[in-house]
Amino acid sequence: MKPAIQAITDRIRERSADTRAAYLQRVDRLARRPRGAERMGCANVAHAFAALPGDAKLRVVAERAPNVAIVTAYNDMLSAHQPFEGFPAVIRDEARRHGASAQVAGGVPAMCDGVTQGLPGMELSLFSRDTIAMGTAIALSHDVFDGALMLGICDKIVPGLLIGALHFGHLPTVFVPAGPMSTGLANEDKAKVREQYAQGLVGRDALLAAESAAYHGPGTCTFYGTANSNQMLMEAMGLHVPGAAFVHPHEGLREALTREAVRRVLALGPGADFMPIGRLVDERAIVNAMAALLATGGSTNHLIHWVAVARSAGITIDWSDFAALSAEVPLLARVYPNGAADVNQFQAAGGPGYVIGELLRAGCLHPDVATIAGPGLERYATRPAATEAGAVTWTPVGASGDAAILRPADAPFSPTGGLKLLQGNLGRAVIKVSAVPADRHVVEAPARVFDDQESLQTAFKAGELDRDLVAVVRFQGPHANGMPELHKLTPPLAVLQGKGYRVALVTDGRMSGASGKVPAAIHVSPEALAGGPLAKVRDGDLLRVDADAGTLQALVDPAEWAARTPATITPDQAAANGHNLGRELFAGMRRNARSAEEGAVTWL
Repeated sequence: MKPAIQAITDRIRERSADTRAAYLQRVDRLARRPRGAERMGCANVAHAFAALPGDAKLRVVAERAPNVAIVTAYNDMLSAHQPFEGFPAVIRDEARRHGASAQVAGGVPAMCDGVTQGLPGMELSLFSRDTIAMGTAIALSHDVFDGALMLGICDKIVPGLLIGALHFGHLPTVFVPAGPMSTGLANEDKAKVREQYAQGLVGRDALLAAESAAYHGPGTCTFYGTANSNQMLMEAMGLHVPGAAFVHPHEGLREALTREAVRRVLALGPGADFMPIGRLVDERAIVNAMAALLATGGSTNHLIHWVAVARSAGITIDWSDFAALSAEVPLLARVYPNGAADVNQFQAAGGPGYVIGELLRAGCLHPDVATIAGPGLERYATRPAATEAGAVTWTPVGASGDAAILRPADAPFSPTGGLKLLQGNLGRAVIKVSAVPADRHVVEAPARVFDDQESLQTAFKAGELDRDLVAVVRFQGPHANGMPELHKLTPPLAVLQGKGYRVALVTDGRMSGASGKVPAAIHVSPEALAGGPLAKVRDGDLLRVDADAGTLQALVDPAEWAARTPATITPDQAAANGHNLGRELFAGMRRNARSAEEGAVTWL
């Protein structure tokens, strides 16, 4: 291990000692209980297994055979999750082959951010994570299971499933992906059409044709956003079958990997190899996930989600930990929006296995961790293949298949990671620098302040933004409106940057995991509605976004700055944020949400 990364891990361990110890005590206490069918009353047992075939009832109750929970995020709205429709039948079949049973314990909601982007539904997106965690808890609260399989891939779904699973940390748990869609229209070509549409150069028909050519079939979207970052992190934490992340849904290997997931969760059950998820996900696993995120220039959303995930395991991390790691972890991958390649090309060049192998060799990952595949993370520096009999074998990944996509740790794209912490008199924020040109890492320009994203779009269409500026979009935090992604702002800001203007975005909202070449200081904490300094910014204030120095400053006379009265959200806007399309139901979450740096959790 690099000494600096070991030191960061040690600090996290020391900071979390009391909460982690209390968490593990709860895990061990639940793990020591008798099995569900023996612990519960007869009526409870009868209800739990009423729908099982007779032979399965006999196995579970009389023969004490393992019973595995399936928690599925299947629906037809997410192209990534549509393939999960047939997974339970495969899982039940494989469980039967090993004398066990499997039941769909419950389904969790799974919304597509691509569908809701820029629309009111996006204001439910972040809070859907904690809703998914609660749905996972409801599914597992039937409490008759010896292990669990989590079927999920996309943005909030994997973090939500993981948070829920960690609250049932006494159960061995394996995450089961379904893989990416095949390559369609190149992501860069899609982005160009979006920018042309924003300028009025092409019409809606051309835009829809481009979008439909990019998003065209079952599987995960092919850019390296939050969904595919999830998959990288699951590999680095040892929660997938090794190499499962980016195999297409309908390849024969995909079914073999799903069957292997069943075999693994059974092997981790009570006995010599017992490994519940609460023990597996420790400080080292959290640091490994953070390092993998930084090494691949992954989604900024995970600077929120992984804080919440760690907290669920009794571990406390913050953005300073990410910043410290980013200074030590090299950038090894260029995948759109950090490069031209999509995830299929990333996989062909070596994929997660290559990244993990290089980070292990560079001392940037803890090798001596538990995984669902057995002890040691080196198992994940491999690529899988299916045998004729349907088993899975693994071979070392070897050298990068394309140096424009993946580079070794001793010749990286950058010696530091793809995400940085910014701080100053505007608060604390994060910026994704891996996709931003080096000459745009520092932007100093007058502010133009907006209280919603629609106002920025209107100003752009009116030609009011054709100049150097720092666009401030505030009242977009968890308390205000659920902290929506503001990805619809990328095309107009990219157009302005393409015209040669120096442009940046500063917001207490989120950007998509696919945020790209426009410098964006996001997740500003504390948020404006909670008294954060963004509420003091006025049109024309000179702002400086400096990703090199790690600063975020309003260059305003300190006395004047201190004397300013913060702006407040208007009654009309507050009403709009809380009504229609189900937003009323999330009022309690808006009230209770912690700050972005605290994971925006709603359950504390």
